[in-house]
Amino acid sequence: MDPVNIYEAKTRLSQLVDQAAAGEDVVIGRNGRPLVRLTRLEASPRVRFGVLAGRFEVPDDFDAPLPDDVLATFEGR
Repeated sequence: MDPVNIYEAKTRLSQLVDQAAAGEDVVIGRNGRPLVRLTRLEASPRVRFGVLAGRFEVPDDFDAPLPDDVLATFEGR
């Protein structure tokens, strides 16, 4: 596909986005030189919350301070 001029791309943006969404790469240029490509994004996987519900239990002391020897190891002492 020949590059679409920036001015023309501004006036036809919706149509160009539809073309890109259909799988056609749209090249946008300035003064006949290609600058950017408008292309379709791949579908991202859906995040499913609650999949691990009931599979593990957070201990009561989860946010308790670390023992001094473990803390010293993290601090490089």
